[in-house]
Amino acid sequence: MRNITLAAVALVAGAGAAAAQTPLADRILAVRDGTVRLAYAVRDGICGDGETFIRDRGRGDDHYVSFEERDGRRWRNAPCEPGPARVEIIRLEGAVNRVRVYVGGEWRTGGGDVTDLGTVSAPQAAKALIVLAQRERRADRAIFAAMIADSAVVWPDLLTLAKNDDAPKASRKSAVFWLSQAAGDAAVRGLTDLASDQRQDRDVREQAVFALSQRPHDEGVPILIRLARGDRDPAIRRKALFWLGQSDDPRALALFEAILTGK
Repeated sequence: MRNITLAAVALVAGAGAAAAQTPLADRILAVRDGTVRLAYAVRDGICGDGETFIRDRGRGDDHYVSFEERDGRRWRNAPCEPGPARVEIIRLEGAVNRVRVYVGGEWRTGGGDVTDLGTVSAPQAAKALIVLAQRERRADRAIFAAMIADSAVVWPDLLTLAKNDDAPKASRKSAVFWLSQAAGDAAVRGLTDLASDQRQDRDVREQAVFALSQRPHDEGVPILIRLARGDRDPAIRRKALFWLGQSDDPRALALFEAILTGK
C-alpha cells in the first residue's frame, strides 16, 4: 500500500477520550457476523478503478494512494472513476475481521450475509470509520477510508486517537501517519514550490533529513522539528514531518497539533 498526503472529521477533543458513538457506527457494530457495505462521496482528485487501485489526481496521475492487489493489469492506463468510495467491513463473532476500501466500480453480487447501508453522508461515514478504528483491533484501514471522504475534517479525531493508550496500536500508528500528512499540507500551504535556498541539491538535503530520522530521538527529533517548522523549502518541511510521523515521539504529536491548529 502506498500512502500519500490527504486531509480530513471532528468527533471529540482531548487525549485519551473515547470516540463518540454515532448512529452509523451503531448500525455497523450491530452486525455480529457478515459483511457491512457502505458508499460515500470522495474528495476532489480521488479516483479508482473499483478493484485494484486508488489514485489522488490532485497530486498527479502517478500518485497512488493504495493498491488492493497487483495482478499484472496495465493499471497505469486503466480508467479512474471519481468515486464513490465503497467500504466493506467484514464482521466475525462481533469484531471487525477486515476492512476493504475501493473507489469507483460496483458491488459484486455475492453469497453470505451482506448488510448494505447504501450511500451515506461522507462526513458521517468518516466519523463512523474513526469510531471503528478506535474500538476494533483490525480496523486501522478504516482511517484511510475516512481520509478520502468528501468534506470531512478528520485530524482532531486522529489526534485524540493517537493519544489514546487504550486504542489498538495499529490504529494509533496509522493515526500518527495521517496526522503527519495533514500537518505537512498545513505546513507548506501558501509557500512557493521553488526552494528558497538552491545552493544545495534537494535530493542531498532530503537524504540528510532521512539520516536525521535514523539518529537517536534526543539527537534527531529536535532538528527535524526545527526543519519542519522553519525550513524555507516546502519539500524539506514535508519530508521532516513525514519522518517525525514515524518516530513515535510525543514531541511530534505536539508539533502536528500546533501546525494544524495554527498555534
